[in-house]
Amino acid sequence: MASHRKPRTSVLASPTGRRTAAGLTTAALASVTLLSQSAQAAPRAPKPTVEEVKQKVDDLYHQAEVATQKYNAAKERADEQRHTVDSLLDASAKRAEKMNESRRLLGTFASAQYRTGGMNPTAQLMLAKDPQQFVDRNHLMERLTGRQKQAVTDYQEQQAAATEQRAEATRSLERLQASQASLKESKRSVQDKLAEARQLLSRLTAQEKARLAELERQKEAAAKRRAAEEARKQQERERQRQQDGGSTGDSTGGSTGGSTGDSATSKGAKALAFARAQIGKPYVWGATGPTSYDCSGLTQAAWKAAGVDLPRTTWDQVKVGQRVATKDLQPGDLVFFYDDISHVGMYLGDGKMVHAPKPGASVREESIYYMPIYGSVRPG
Repeated sequence: MASHRKPRTSVLASPTGRRTAAGLTTAALASVTLLSQSAQAAPRAPKPTVEEVKQKVDDLYHQAEVATQKYNAAKERADEQRHTVDSLLDASAKRAEKMNESRRLLGTFASAQYRTGGMNPTAQLMLAKDPQQFVDRNHLMERLTGRQKQAVTDYQEQQAAATEQRAEATRSLERLQASQASLKESKRSVQDKLAEARQLLSRLTAQEKARLAELERQKEAAAKRRAAEEARKQQERERQRQQDGGSTGDSTGGSTGGSTGDSATSKGAKALAFARAQIGKPYVWGATGPTSYDCSGLTQAAWKAAGVDLPRTTWDQVKVGQRVATKDLQPGDLVFFYDDISHVGMYLGDGKMVHAPKPGASVREESIYYMPIYGSVRPG
């Protein structure tokens, strides 16, 4: 039986179909071309040069040092607040014991009054077997009344003091929590800066890392040349003073560590000897020894070995002792760097210092001209 179904006409078989297909193909090609042009039109950020990477990493290390000093300050506040809270809690416990003693004494008086029943003195005299016994008892009750009043007064005072101590403990706990929050934030900031610096360095090729190391050597060499020149000038000034018959005073900026004469027994020399003994130990932010240090942790530990207690942060250490000019530096003096006073080293002599420099480095000797100098102090 023949089929009556109408044969299907191919789209491409008809002129209209061929024009439609051609139009779709043209539109698709145009779209692909536009997308390709758009992708090519979006410019890629140029890869930073090694010099730019070095500058960025140095900036991040500097920012990390600022954050480290904030961390050190927050930790110091937290430790102080924790000590205050512990002391207040101990005092509160002792005060509570005194309150309990006063409460027990009041209870004794209340029991005594209950046993007498608060009886009228005339009735007590009439019922007493012995009048003398009444007189003795009445005298005792008068004394008890005086002691009772004092006991009440003592209890009220202890109660008021306990209330105040609890309020102070609450305030101290709140300050402790604020210090701990600041501590946590500063720690996160340090870690973020160091992580970003590590990421930048990890992207460098072997050739770029070699170039970075060369730039660092050039910077160190320039700082050493300046230190040598300043030491030469200092020695020349000393010779001139001696020729003029003037006193050399205490200026020993051109000395090499102060190992002779009075400087060998000075506190500065003792502090410097300690610092030099730490050379080679790693820089770790927030560390105060004995296996690792940050910059202010090293200077604090060194001067403590010389019998002088310094504050924890660079911002507080710069306020301690006598301010001295760079040309008058002596071994053991503290040299501070950057306008924000975020780094410190200990003067060694001949324009050099001992310091804990930065993450990834160890305690070492270096020119004081490696970084911009803020100022110097002489502790002790």
